[in-house]
Amino acid sequence: MKELSIESIRLSLMNYQRVVILREKDADRYLPIWIGPAEADAIAVRLQDVSVARPLTHDLLRNLIEQLGGRVVYILVNDLSNDTFFARIVLDVNGETMEIDSRPSDAIALAVRVDAPIFANDEVLDRAGVVLDDDGQPGASGTSSMESSRPVDPAELERLGAFKDFIEGLDLDDFDQRKRP
Repeated sequence: MKELSIESIRLSLMNYQRVVILREKDADRYLPIWIGPAEADAIAVRLQDVSVARPLTHDLLRNLIEQLGGRVVYILVNDLSNDTFFARIVLDVNGETMEIDSRPSDAIALAVRVDAPIFANDEVLDRAGVVLDDDGQPGASGTSSMESSRPVDPAELERLGAFKDFIEGLDLDDFDQRKRP
């Protein structure tokens, strides 16, 4: 299990879908996850400290958890199956640990509201993580322990083709630039 941070939320100009790009905390490996526009907005609103007149759905969820005596400990992107990511919200409720099934986008939107860490299972990162080479292009996936020259399964490449096309189409010139208040 590796800790991740939100690197950015991007819009694909090819299909106008949103993707949240998570970055492994102590490595240059990225995990792109396609998300819906409402969830992208919910994450961005919180990251940019935008005030809203009424609580959004994820604010309501945070308020409910807190009012019931719970606390979000962390969220975990725990699986990837048929190009769909799965996540768990790990709660502490009166000293008892509870895990709640969630879409990663909803879990991330909640995590940014309660300052909870975001993690991903190693298997998910090994399968869907992207490492950029010195030119900012997608390179070998995985950590140095995974960099053995294991042949890539053609079926796996086909399943992850949408991610590859998206990553290759990104304009990464402004990747390290952040908006400053």
